Amino acid sequence: QVQLVETGGGLVQTGGSLRLSCAVSGRPSSNGGMGWFRQAPGKEREKVAAISGGGGTTYYSPFVRGRFTISRDNAKNTVYLQMNNLKPEDTAIYYCNSNPPRREYWGQGAQVTVSS
Repeated sequence: QVQLVETGGGLVQTGGSLRLSCAVSGRPSSNGGMGWFRQAPGKEREKVAAISGGGGTTYYSPFVRGRFTISRDNAKNTVYLQMNNLKPEDTAIYYCNSNPPRREYWGQGAQVTVSS
């Protein structure tokens, strides 16, 4: 059974940093690809970053490239999202999921709020 649990959200000021963690139980995808997604109030959920099973290939949304870093520790079954230079428009609930995402894997997410 797959379970994804996001932690590390919080309230920060503009320019601050947070690191999200996603604890992975089970095998969400056959190729191991994972992603971070976010949904802001009144907006559709969007993909923020993704990483291949081995960690060698990454993808970033143009809105976060250069500020966010996705990584994984397969020994710990954990995927991370380091978020630097946060902006108010980064305020959202952040979710991890397989890449591409599967409906049945959406969890509670982690709230990130960036104050101006």
